[in-house]
Amino acid sequence: MTTATTQATQPSLDDATLVARARDGDVRAYEELVRRYQGPMFRLALRMLASKGDAEDIVQEVFLTAWRRLGQLQQDAAFVGWLYRTTTNRCLNALRARRPMADVDLDMTETPRSDARPDQAAEVSAQMSALIDALGQLTPQQRACWLLREVHGRSYEEIAEAVDSSVTAVRGRIARARAQLAEVMQPWR
Repeated sequence: MTTATTQATQPSLDDATLVARARDGDVRAYEELVRRYQGPMFRLALRMLASKGDAEDIVQEVFLTAWRRLGQLQQDAAFVGWLYRTTTNRCLNALRARRPMADVDLDMTETPRSDARPDQAAEVSAQMSALIDALGQLTPQQRACWLLREVHGRSYEEIAEAVDSSVTAVRGRIARARAQLAEVMQPWR
């Protein structure tokens, strides 16, 4: 049996084990963590920043920083929360440093499925465009909280830690974001 076959049949390791191994210098363990979480971090950054290039840069910086500072992480199981917090904070900093959202290229919609009917594709495209515009009208903090909760499924406590706020403030931001988004998306209900 080859090494590749043996590795393929072994069950995947949990995040805490991979973090511990990566901290000990196991580059492959860290590569596995990157494979697991670069997609969710990229989607978060893309939706917050509305720029593919900026999102790619942020995610690359986040994983480089995480690799360099892995030794500072107190609990191996806290790695994912740490990634969300770091990605969110980097995005918020980038939003503060750039021009208003109205001036940002919002072409981040996915191409409608090729097998969809043209009228369905046009409606989905219009809905996505309205949602992207509505997200752009939220404050950066509201957008971060809403995306972390609704898109990434994070708990209120995890979000509060990620945006350095209280759970009550997070709940309020999410409630305001939901109300604002519901109002804008009313025509599609």
